[in-house]
Amino acid sequence: MKILLHRYIVLGILLATTLVSAQLPKGLTETEKQIISDYQFAKYTMTPPPSVPVRAAAEWEEIEYLVITWQANYDGILTQIVAAGVQECKVVITTQNQNAVANTLTNAGIDLTNVIFMDRDWDSIWIRDYAGNTIYENEVGDRALTDWIYNRPRPNDDTVPFGHAILFDIPLYVTDTAPNDLVNTGGNYMSDGLGNAFASELILEENEPGNPYNVSAKTEAQIDQIMENYMGIQNYIKMQALPYDVINHIDMHMKLIDEQTLLVSRYPQGVADGPQIEANIQEVLDNEVSAFGTPYKVNWIDAPPSTSGNYPDSGGYYRTYTNAVFVNKTILVPTYRPSVDNPALAQWRDLMPGYNVVGIDVDNQGENLISSLGAIHCITHSIGVEDPLWIVHQAIPTAPENTSLAIEASIKHNSGIANASVFYREVGATTYQQAAMSLTSNNIWSSNITVQTTNIEYYIWAQATSGKTLTRPIVAPDGFWTIQVGELGTQDFEVKNITGPFPNPARESVSFKFKGVAGPLRVTITNILGQILYNKQVTQANGTLTLELKDSWSGALFATFTGSFGSTTKKIIKL
Repeated sequence: MKILLHRYIVLGILLATTLVSAQLPKGLTETEKQIISDYQFAKYTMTPPPSVPVRAAAEWEEIEYLVITWQANYDGILTQIVAAGVQECKVVITTQNQNAVANTLTNAGIDLTNVIFMDRDWDSIWIRDYAGNTIYENEVGDRALTDWIYNRPRPNDDTVPFGHAILFDIPLYVTDTAPNDLVNTGGNYMSDGLGNAFASELILEENEPGNPYNVSAKTEAQIDQIMENYMGIQNYIKMQALPYDVINHIDMHMKLIDEQTLLVSRYPQGVADGPQIEANIQEVLDNEVSAFGTPYKVNWIDAPPSTSGNYPDSGGYYRTYTNAVFVNKTILVPTYRPSVDNPALAQWRDLMPGYNVVGIDVDNQGENLISSLGAIHCITHSIGVEDPLWIVHQAIPTAPENTSLAIEASIKHNSGIANASVFYREVGATTYQQAAMSLTSNNIWSSNITVQTTNIEYYIWAQATSGKTLTRPIVAPDGFWTIQVGELGTQDFEVKNITGPFPNPARESVSFKFKGVAGPLRVTITNILGQILYNKQVTQANGTLTLELKDSWSGALFATFTGSFGSTTKKIIKL
């Protein structure tokens, strides 16, 4: 292995075992509040950032391990998580009571073949916040973990990533030494796998001057640079903290379900955090674009009240359906009671066809996890596969009738790609047709399919040179994307089919894809002041257009494409 961090905790303080109790802490315990000012958070052997560019995995990518910490008074919830998890991957359980946990799982009828026990001290169940995050060198190269300083004085929890690294011989990078001593938590982090990530402004507060963690004060730009160096995050989107979400973790109200789609909790008008959530999402829509250069799509899912109708602003717990976790072809969703759960689970299944959507009750009298301000995402984490076959595709929502439609995807594997295909069928058909994809340039694979008058269901399949195969969506052929045929006029279709920029943000160049755009185009790039930086006529509109970005350009840029259809503008972030 390239790097393995040796972390030794020389802290026999008070806290080492006091948190393993029947009562989960809501934020800091009283004991933690008393010692936090004297607690040494940044205390390990220095770990420089990776020496090559890295990419942080998205949560929906293929994983090898689902990791949890076993707290006995949540046996029922954890057993359900393991039961679903072992069908998809190996499940790693941190516990010092292996026999008791094994007996619980066996008595529930769970085969332990895919269960791995890690005998290690721990302090709390909230493994999402303190476990390491999967990164890949050069996008699909060597796997490693990045670990931040945990924002709680819980020394055992803070060494769990080291345990995972030792157990699986995975390099570990830690942001624990100034000027890279970054405090951060997994519940306040969400990545699209393409260099964009979301957080609340908690990340700024916890690293600002006067922070309680004894870490060096950092500007937002310095925080962003650390996240880029250790995680490959190039566009770090931060939302204003919510008044009633006391832990300010973004996973309590929002989830990325693919590279361009947000699933967001919705409250009744004017209730609880509803107004601030809506303002935050509008801010994103006004100022940010997905990695494909297009506006984010937003799906709203109702946040349920208590049985008496209370929301967080009137004493209700922070109930949410967005605090869910992907485990390969399964999605684990927190549930509360059937009257509110059934519509939410139906919405999840409609959004994610083919996935096994499993609801797990976190609001029952015996195991009321939600009362401690967390749900399923909070008590799970994952480690990505060692050899990712990475397929990135912008789903095509609509197409005109009777046309030849180009399907393109970026497909990468460390061994190279041997073959790729599009599988497609008309809605109602039982079998798929296969169209071989060909490599065009820069790992982009493409194929044309004929669209007539009926909606199309399709997915992408790829085979690496090593022999590994994978589909996107990962649940195909049971799950797929759907193209609505005939809903757009030709001009609207042309605007929809100028996609990009990719990558975004970018340093040196960006590319745009043109599909079915008739006639020449004029391309203009302006800066935020409206100054024209680039102005050129493009005679061949279809295919790929790559634009070089000059070193003197920076910040937000706007690429406007004008043609027979009118004009459309795409935002570029120049680093």
